[in-house]
Amino acid sequence: MESLGRRKFLTSAVLGSATAVVGATALGSLAPETAFADQKWMLEPDAIDPDFAEGRITGIQGSMLMVTGSDKTFHRIQVTSGTSIWKLRNTTFDEARVGDGLYARGARMPDGVLAADSIWLNIVNLQTHIVAINRDVLHLDHHGHRIVGHVVSGTTAAVYNGTPAISDLSLLQVGKHAQVIGAWRPDTNEVDIATVYAAAA
Repeated sequence: MESLGRRKFLTSAVLGSATAVVGATALGSLAPETAFADQKWMLEPDAIDPDFAEGRITGIQGSMLMVTGSDKTFHRIQVTSGTSIWKLRNTTFDEARVGDGLYARGARMPDGVLAADSIWLNIVNLQTHIVAINRDVLHLDHHGHRIVGHVVSGTTAAVYNGTPAISDLSLLQVGKHAQVIGAWRPDTNEVDIATVYAAAA
């Protein structure tokens, strides 16, 4: 994944548009699909939202995350008992690791700390083409970069033609477009798949 570059992976390849995540909690849902889908909370292109942070975790001190942004901005993010955390699925603070990619939404305190309402760890939203399908693995092409997508038993689901999500991936087809939402395995070209969106014949 080094060829993509950390900034590119964490800002364009990973989320497509970071600002699409900003309004997720205001919309009443922490599901990544909701964060990506709604556009009415989009910021102006050059605006900086003080209540949003992105980057990679460089340190964990108690319930405080130290995060270095893709633009080298340093963030201190406070996790509270009310913080919702996503890492492939809804999870808990003890799943956070140094090196994880992070997007966080909350309220900026007077001392500069971001009190997090919601945190998404290693979240990816990839527009891909399916290159090959093996047992529990999808080989994907993302703008010329090969991505290995891992099917996670009990978690991975498919949405065909906008229908409700199901665990059956048998309708996926090599050569077809697929949108993949999942969790990046840091410093690799591999992701664990939460949901794959595709058209069924």
